[in-house]
Formats: sequence, C-alpha cells, structure tokens
Amino acid sequence: MKTRWYDEACSGSSLSEYPRPQFVRDEWECLNGEYEYAVTALTSTCPKHFEGKIRVPFAIESRLSGVKKKLKPNKILWYKRSFEVNKDWLEKRVLLNFGAVDWHCWVFVNGTRVGHHSGGYCPFSIDITDFVNETDNTLVVKVYDPTDSGWQQRGKQVLKPHGIWYTSATGIWQTVWLEVVDECRIEEIKLTPNIDDSILKIKADLSRNKGTRLVANVYENEKLIFSGDIKNEDCIEISNPILWSPENPFLYDIHFELYCGNELRDKVKSYFGMRKFSVGKDKSGLPRLMLNNKPYFQCGILDQGYWSDGVMTPPTDEAMVYDIQTMKNLGFNMIRKHIKVEPLRWYYHCDRIGMIVWQDMISGGEYIGNLLAGILPNLGITIKDSAYNMFKRSERTWRDFFEKELFEMIDTLYNCPSIACWVPFNEGWGQFDSIRIADAVKAYDPDRLVDHASGWYDRGGGDLKSVHRYILPVRKPKKDERPFVLSEFGGYSRIVNAHVWNKRKSFGYKMYKDKRSLTKSYKKLMEKQIIPLIEKGLSATVYTQLSDVEFEVNGFLTYDREVLKIDEDVIKELNDRILSMI
Repeated sequence: MKTRWYDEACSGSSLSEYPRPQFVRDEWECLNGEYEYAVTALTSTCPKHFEGKIRVPFAIESRLSGVKKKLKPNKILWYKRSFEVNKDWLEKRVLLNFGAVDWHCWVFVNGTRVGHHSGGYCPFSIDITDFVNETDNTLVVKVYDPTDSGWQQRGKQVLKPHGIWYTSATGIWQTVWLEVVDECRIEEIKLTPNIDDSILKIKADLSRNKGTRLVANVYENEKLIFSGDIKNEDCIEISNPILWSPENPFLYDIHFELYCGNELRDKVKSYFGMRKFSVGKDKSGLPRLMLNNKPYFQCGILDQGYWSDGVMTPPTDEAMVYDIQTMKNLGFNMIRKHIKVEPLRWYYHCDRIGMIVWQDMISGGEYIGNLLAGILPNLGITIKDSAYNMFKRSERTWRDFFEKELFEMIDTLYNCPSIACWVPFNEGWGQFDSIRIADAVKAYDPDRLVDHASGWYDRGGGDLKSVHRYILPVRKPKKDERPFVLSEFGGYSRIVNAHVWNKRKSFGYKMYKDKRSLTKSYKKLMEKQIIPLIEKGLSATVYTQLSDVEFEVNGFLTYDREVLKIDEDVIKELNDRILSMI
C-alpha cells in the first residue's frame, strides 16, 4: 500500500531535513538517497559485486526502499555508496551520524573499519576524519539483524507477520549524515526547566574544559532575554516564564557559543519549553496528573509509528506532521509512542504543535506467551517479575543490554519538552525488576513521570496505576495513592475496502461494518464507561489506536492514512467534554 507521500519520498534525497532539531549545527550534509546493496552469508566478507540499488533511509523490507525483500537471520545486509568531503572540512573533525540502524552494524570508510554499534533505535556518531579524503570516499555498512530469532530489543518486528506482530525493519531506517565539528566543541547539552523557581538548568558536556568559555543566548519570540557566560550545571533565570502546554506550546530558543581562549570554535542551536509534569491531588483529594502544578487530564491515542510503504520510517517529514496534527485536530492532547523510538524530528513536531508524549521503551527477549501475556492478568493472577525465566529474561546479558538501551533512549530524548512519561515495560513482555528499573529512571530524570509496568504486572512502583482493558468493561481499580490511568483501551475495528493490508487476515477486538456503527459504539464506550470514571479519579486515557497497522484494523485512520474511519465531529465533541471536566 502506498501513502499519499510515496512519490515525494521516491524523488531526490529522502527525508533531507535537518535530522536533529534539538542540537543544530550549520555545517552538515545529508547522505540519504541511493546506495548499492547486497545480501550475503553470515561469514562473507564485503562483496565485490553488489546486486542492486536501495533507497536510504528505508529498511530493505519496505516498499519505499525499492527492494522490498525480507532478510533472514542467517544473512548479512551490506550497503555501499561514494561521497565527497568539503575541502575546508578536512581542517576540522568530520562526524558520520546515523539516526538508527537495526540491529548490529559495522561501518567501513575507504576499506577501514571505523566503528560499530548495537541497538536498533538510537542514534550514534563516528569520527571519520582520519579516514577520509576530499574526493572518492567509499562508505560501506554491514548489518546483522536476527529479528525475533534473537533476544535483542526489537518491538513488534517478526520474520512472519501476523495479528499484532509486524514486518521487520532491517538496516538503516533513519537519516545518515555528515557533520563538521571543531576539536574544541560542545558534545552534549541537557536542558531542565524548573517553573517553580523560574529557572532553566543547563548541563554541558564539552570536549575540552580547560581554557574554554560557554556562552548562552536565550530568545523569547526572537527577543534576546538572556546573554552571558554559563558554567556546567548553571541555571538561567527566566523571568515571568511563558509556560508550555498543548494549548500554548511556547518554545524558547537557546543558542550556545563555545570559545577556546577568545576564538569562537562551536555554535549549537536548541530550544526548550518551560513546563512541569507531576502528580498531585485535586480538590477532592484524588491523585491526579498535573501539568504546570494544576490537575490536567491527558486524553491520549496509542501510536505504533508504522507506515504501509515505509514500515518504521515515515515517508516524509510532512507525513509525521500529518499524524500529530490530525490527532490534535480531533481533540487529543497526548500520544503514547508505543514500543518504538521515532526520528528526532517527530518529537520536535510534538514540541511545537503541542502534543504530550508518553514514550515506551522497546520490548525485547522472547515473547512471554499468551498465558502470561493475556490470560493470567485478566484472571487477576500476578507473578513477580524477578521470575526471569518466565518473563524470558533469563540471561544477565540480555537484561544488561535492555538497561543500557533504556538510558540511551532517555539521553537521546531528554531535551524534548513534550515527553511527560517514560514507560519501561508493557504487558509483561520482557519485564524484570520493574520497581528497581522505575526507581533508576526516576533518579536519572526526576522531572518526568514513570509508568513502570503498563498493563498487566503492576508491582506497585512508578508514578501511575496503569491499567489496560479490551472487550471487558472498564472499572476503577482498588484505592491507590497513584493516579489511575487507562493506558490502553478500545481497539474498535473496521475494514475499509481498498485501504486494508490484508482483508482476509485482518484482526480487531470488536469489528464494525461502517462508520455509523463504529461511531455509535465508540460514543457509547466513552459515555457509559470512560467519562463516569473521570470524577472518580481517572486521570488519563490512551485509546487504541491512531492508525491501522498491517493486520490490525483498529485505527482511527486506515494504514495508508487516506480514510478517517469514524465521525470526527463526535470524537472532537467527546474529547472537548472530557478535557473540560478537570
């Protein structure tokens, strides 16, 4: 199935916008576009002859890659392309950046291995200065991905898609790009807003600390409101801050300049939002989610981030915006990004459009089985997540990799104002030591919420009492000091002919034949079960889901994003009513 953005994605350099809006440098070059590719045995060296062309950054399994070929776990995928480097760049340091490569990759420049990386969802950089020339450079990337035959974090990717399990996305699936930097440079910036004290805390990691001076310039609507030297973990006062919210997604711009002696050596542009996510009590003494110190209902939609032509890669920047803005227009103020990490530009659009994000960690390990994943929880039977064998986390190495990648994800997304909540585990899949994990995440990032075990195996940790409910009636759980959130529900389904992945094998919890019957049942669900619970403490909802995904047909939108399957006026009216209740 093609989306409306397919033709644009096939022309020129795909997804050529600056890929990291939270940390912008002026000198860069996009390396997306046409590569050569080959598939070989695991033990093969780099092939002399490549078998065809592939469009990067789309996974080999996707239609937009131009290949649409499944990679078996006993094979290796190779990429190859030539590139040039600006002569002036060779006087500095040249970084080769990858948005994401699934799963383990080795990178070669001009025949020399320059680096490698494990983990399919986070960015990484390699300094290739000592290996490049002004012209005639060759980049080769070697990728191994066992998908669901391995233990790594892979989300819902499987080799044989069915039901709620989807097509794998092997290899390069986010932007590849070159960047020129100075030896004396800003490595990382962490921005933490504090609205209670009207300050912005800045933590800066520099390549060189001795003899350097970091200057920050803060702009409010292009008006300079602060300019001065800052030290690591310094705080900038933001007088009378304009608070970020979905209703007013105001972003401050902040520009950094790094001086070595009196010489300007690096410039980085970023932005921040002054906002606070917390837990408190309302006038009735009920625990609630708070935004900027006031009770705030988070009305959310589940979004798995899959595309009918790009698999995990959005076809264009405009396509990302379409999904977010369409949900905002329907009255939602939150998206739960489900078991996937998006390109950084997706979060930037949530920041500027005004969409709160709950960010899931990627599930890994073997599937825990239907008994543990569905039957026991609905019977009220719980199991301690220290039972590593039952939760398919028996190997210490697997658990260590999960934690490593969890904190890599948090570091990657830390500066995104829209992210309100981290979700380490979902429905028991690969869950282990969830209270310890939640405590570690909260200690690392105390300014966001943690849903330690979304769905089945709540261990009493984290900030939320997080419940999933499909088909069975929604009821308020027993009294809990944590806010009650319905972090998955609904899943009402409808097949739209000519806009369905596989009609014969389509899957949904409750199936409806047309827009009218689907809308009627959705309205009944909201009015009879959801809305009455809000005054009893329900603080957030996450409806399943934004769009169909392959065999799943429970989206508001069809998989190709061409049809809204439910009455938009009814959704908007219900959401408006919900948001006015708190």
